[in-house]
Amino acid sequence: MRVTANPALQRSVQTLADSILDTLVHRIGKDAQAALPHDWLAATILTVRNDIVERWMASTKAAHAAGAKRVYYLSLEFLIGRLLRDAVTNLQRSGEVSRALALHGVDLAALEEIEPDAALGNGGLGRLAACFMESMASLALPAYGYGIRYVNGMFRQRIDDGWQVEMPEKWLAHGNPWEFERRESAYFIGFGGEVIATDSGQVHWS
Repeated sequence: MRVTANPALQRSVQTLADSILDTLVHRIGKDAQAALPHDWLAATILTVRNDIVERWMASTKAAHAAGAKRVYYLSLEFLIGRLLRDAVTNLQRSGEVSRALALHGVDLAALEEIEPDAALGNGGLGRLAACFMESMASLALPAYGYGIRYVNGMFRQRIDDGWQVEMPEKWLAHGNPWEFERRESAYFIGFGGEVIATDSGQVHWS
């Protein structure tokens, strides 16, 4: 049996590949030869995000038009994990995105592995909040999550001479292409004091 290619699918993959490259050039400011893995990751996320935003806007307008009640979930933590794999899976475009990236010599699975976890918490509370949001999305409930956009919501650690040494989590080293910055709605929260490191290597808050 001979299997023939689907011309419509081929066109769709090529169009997506062109969109990713266009995003890489015009949003990231690099061409395919200069792009590093995190540049391809950002370009892919921004391209996929366009599809998500269109659905988001449509569902928001539909909820307003229907006068539907909305859920606002407040949590100090949201452990949403890595989003690219979830996004392309939920959009049912995993194969399409994978083939589009392959046209540029890029492996989707490799990009998924370098996407950092969003460090928006460090415990079960954050995972529970994320599960609630995922459940409401699956049930098509108009819902919003409100929390704190931590710069350092987790910490990395190393062991020096048998002692744990904490270091800041660098999940935002290359920015977060999923987010829309709303400067007009941002509030900085100060705690006062500072972290002081002693000559002996001890760290404390003062």
